Amino acid sequence: MGSMKAILGIAVVAAVIFAGSQIIPPEFANYQFQDDLRTLAMLGGSSPNRPDEDFRNDILKKAKDHDIRLDLKQVIVTRIGTPGAPAIYLAADYSVPVSLPGYSFELHFTPSSGNRGF
Repeated sequence: MGSMKAILGIAVVAAVIFAGSQIIPPEFANYQFQDDLRTLAMLGGSSPNRPDEDFRNDILKKAKDHDIRLDLKQVIVTRIGTPGAPAIYLAADYSVPVSLPGYSFELHFTPSSGNRGF
């Protein structure tokens, strides 16, 4: 009976480690990507004449750096603020498929540069 519990305990620990190895990397990539969006938005507020297309391309490049698959339809660039104090809101919307033995699901992420304003 004791060896059966030990085997079951090892199997549970192995399952948790495997599930974590499938879930943690996309979560961490999203965290880093959101940090990049905030940085891009801070720098973007200081250059109000820069076209939105440049921001979209920068976002796609940052996503690629983190192995996140995005296309232009999933990227949001919105000008906020006033003419005297320009700001920009950047966001993305994407999902990452996760496959575990016997169960598959998608992790849905909506990273953004922060508060959208009013």
